Amino acid sequence: MHDITREDHWHEPTGNQKAGLGTFKRVTTPYDKFMEEQEIPIVRAVGVSKVQDLPLKPWKRMGGKGSFIQLWGTEGLWGSYVVEVPGAGALNVEKHLYEEQYLVVEGRGTTEVWQEGGKKHVFEWQKGSLFAIPLNTYHRIVNASSSPALLLGGTTAPNAMNLYDNNDFVFNNSYSFTDRFKDDTNYFKPKDDVAPDPVRGLAMRRTNIVPDIMNCELPLDNRRSPGYRRMEPHMANNRFYMWIGQHETGRYSKAHRHGSAAVLICVKGKGYTYTWPSEIGTQPFSEGKRDQVFRVDYEPVGMVSAAPMSGDWFHQHFGVSKESLRLTAWFGANNSRSRKPGRPGEAQKDLGAIDIRDGGSAIPYDEEDPCIRKEYEETLAKEGAVSRMEDYLYEKPKPGESRPMMDFVGV
Repeated sequence: MHDITREDHWHEPTGNQKAGLGTFKRVTTPYDKFMEEQEIPIVRAVGVSKVQDLPLKPWKRMGGKGSFIQLWGTEGLWGSYVVEVPGAGALNVEKHLYEEQYLVVEGRGTTEVWQEGGKKHVFEWQKGSLFAIPLNTYHRIVNASSSPALLLGGTTAPNAMNLYDNNDFVFNNSYSFTDRFKDDTNYFKPKDDVAPDPVRGLAMRRTNIVPDIMNCELPLDNRRSPGYRRMEPHMANNRFYMWIGQHETGRYSKAHRHGSAAVLICVKGKGYTYTWPSEIGTQPFSEGKRDQVFRVDYEPVGMVSAAPMSGDWFHQHFGVSKESLRLTAWFGANNSRSRKPGRPGEAQKDLGAIDIRDGGSAIPYDEEDPCIRKEYEETLAKEGAVSRMEDYLYEKPKPGESRPMMDFVGV
């Protein structure tokens, strides 16, 4: 007969007592265990100013050096890491049941992709290239230079590992996703055609590689700031959601709020981001709550979590160099617009592009904390840059007057 100890025997509460401990610690997930087993650094923070400065250690499984990056708020939602490819060398061949994409931070080289028994597809990459690995395909990353190459990876490994809790299934699954990867010689040929995305009608490119996200053309968008440009790459038929956006020199985004998942990655210019819990209000500095606001300063390639803890967080991004601030946002398979509860086909507002007073989640410039504009202009002055946030942007609309962002184009 099994000997039930005091620790594994549950006692029913008596009287008005409540069951359970009342408090508990977050459990270590299968993905947490996987990261720890790799014996490389795990960076946990609101953000990092520059991934090039992160500590790297030999990563036996990958065949290079690496460091995991698990920014606050992304735990269990998606994973990221930096990996260094040896000069004139290559990473180990990999195949896994999770999505993966790479941004080339430094270096140039090639990637080989193939299915069991199929021919290898080879494409080139350079600094600034963004490409996706089709689900569960064999792939190898090769460095074409004598100097080390550095790549930033984003994956849905936490989603897969935490669900299946069996790494042999994740890394040794023979299923071929022919809907994700086909034997097409043009599969990794860049595509420039822009189409409306099927959910919100925003600019989208169906391409499996973007050769240079630092300088590629971005269509006018206008939803975040005057003259804002934006494009969504849809790669390898993945669920990994991302976009590339750019704020004009001397202009900054409106603050808006949503839940965790989004990480902003600076690819051009330099700047900073403020993020704060929505429950402390829209003017945290003026109301003496500065200590509850996180600020992350960054340059290429820096990262910041838009909502580093549970609940909705406001976040606002500021370019402070003489060139435009270009960011790419990675969400993993957690596009907040598609995973929001609701019946299929039910109409939803694009809340982040609508001001709070109109039922959205964005703080209009005329209602934001006055300290924000003051600090921005002071920071620009130190950098020798000029603010283009004109006074009229902060004027409160008259009753019944609409102030769409498109009115500011070319100003």
